[in-house]
Amino acid sequence: MLQGLFNVVDTFWVGRGLGPVALAGVSTAGFTVWLLLSMAELSGVGLTAVASRRYGERKPREAAAAVYQAFWLAVGLSAVLGALGLFVLSPLFRLMATPTQVTVEGASYLAVYLAGAPIVFTYFVMEAAFRSAGDTRTPLLLLAVSLGLNTLLDPLLILGIGPFPMMGIQGAALATLVTRAAGCFVGYRWLVRRGLVVRAVPSVRPILKMALIGLPVAAGGALFSFVYIVLTRFTSRFGTAALAALGVGHKVESLGYMACIGFGLAAATAVGQNLGAGSKQRALLAGRVANGYAVALMALVGLALLLVPGHLMAVFTEDAAVIAAGTSYLRIVAVAQVFMALEIVLQMAMEGAGYSLIPWIPSSVLTLLRLPLAPLLSRPLGLAGIWWTISGTAVARGIAAAWIWRRGHWMDRTV
Repeated sequence: MLQGLFNVVDTFWVGRGLGPVALAGVSTAGFTVWLLLSMAELSGVGLTAVASRRYGERKPREAAAAVYQAFWLAVGLSAVLGALGLFVLSPLFRLMATPTQVTVEGASYLAVYLAGAPIVFTYFVMEAAFRSAGDTRTPLLLLAVSLGLNTLLDPLLILGIGPFPMMGIQGAALATLVTRAAGCFVGYRWLVRRGLVVRAVPSVRPILKMALIGLPVAAGGALFSFVYIVLTRFTSRFGTAALAALGVGHKVESLGYMACIGFGLAAATAVGQNLGAGSKQRALLAGRVANGYAVALMALVGLALLLVPGHLMAVFTEDAAVIAAGTSYLRIVAVAQVFMALEIVLQMAMEGAGYSLIPWIPSSVLTLLRLPLAPLLSRPLGLAGIWWTISGTAVARGIAAAWIWRRGHWMDRTV
C-alpha cells in the first residue's frame, strides 16, 4: 500500500495545486510509469524465486551472490529501457491522443521519471533481497521513511514553497526519485552489513536465469500497462475529465492492488522456501492462507468503492465532472476486487516456485481482449462501456488464475 501511496501523493498535490489539466497529465503518464514498474519487477521476481529457494536449501551465500547479480541485471535493464522511453516519448502521447496541454504536462513528468529509471529498478532488487531472506520489516521501514519524505518534498517542489523552485508536475517526479534513491542507498548498506549481498563476478548464466523467470511477469505487467495506454486513447474521446477520472480511479484502486501484492510477495517467498526445503504441502498452505487474507481485505475494499466512491474521488479534485466520471468507474470496478485478489496472490505464489509462464498466458489474452471490447461496449454504454470492459476482464483473470493454481503443476517446477 505504501508503494501505491507514492503515486497517490503525487496525484493529490498535482490535482489540488495545479488543476485538472495537470491531473490528467500525471494520470496519463502514470500508465507508462506502471509499465516501467512492471519491467522493474523482472529482476525482483527472478531474484525472489532463486534466492528464496537457496535459503530453503540452507545455502545463504549462494543467495547473497544472486542478489549481487540481480543488481547488475536491474542496472543494465533500466539504462536500456529508460533511454528507449525517452526516445519514444512523443509517439507515446500521440498514441494516447491526449489534448496538447495534457501531453505537455504528462511528457514533462514522464521525462524526469525515465531519467531516474535505474533508481526505481535497483529499489525493487533491494526489497526482494530482504524478502527472500524472510525479512519484510526492513523494506517496510525504508519505504515508510521514503514515503514520509516524499510527502514533505512533493508540495515544496511542485508549488515552489519557501526557497524551493516551483517545478510543477516535474517536481512530483523528482521528489519520488530523490526519496527512493535515499532509501535504496541505506538499504544496500544494510544488506552488505548483514551479509545478504556478496560481491561476485557478473555472470551471464545466473543473470539470464533470473531474467527468464521474471520475463513473463514483466511482460504481463508491460502488456497490462500498454493496454491502459491504448484505453486512454478511447477514453480521451470523452474529454479531459474522463481522462483524469481514469487516472485517479486507477490510483484509488491501486491501493488495494498493492495490498494484494504484499500478500503475494509473502506467498512467493514462503512457497519458494518451502519448495526448497522439500515441503510441497506447506508451500500449498502458504498460498491458500495468503490468498484468504487478500480476498477478505479486497471484499472490504470493494464495499468501500461501491458505497463512497464520490468521497474517494473528492480527495484528489474538486472538479465536478471528474468526480462524476470517477464515481462511475469505482462503482463498476468494485465487483472485480475479490477476483483481483485471486489473480495477484495466486499468480505471485506460483512465481515464487519459478512457474511464471503458464499463468501469464490466459492473463495476457484476457487483458488484450480489452482493446476490441472497450470501443465495442462504449458505443451503446458510453464511458461506462470502457469501465465495464476493465471490470469484466479482471473477473475472468481471477477465475483463470484460481484454476491454474488448483491444477498444482507449479509444485513440480525446479529452479
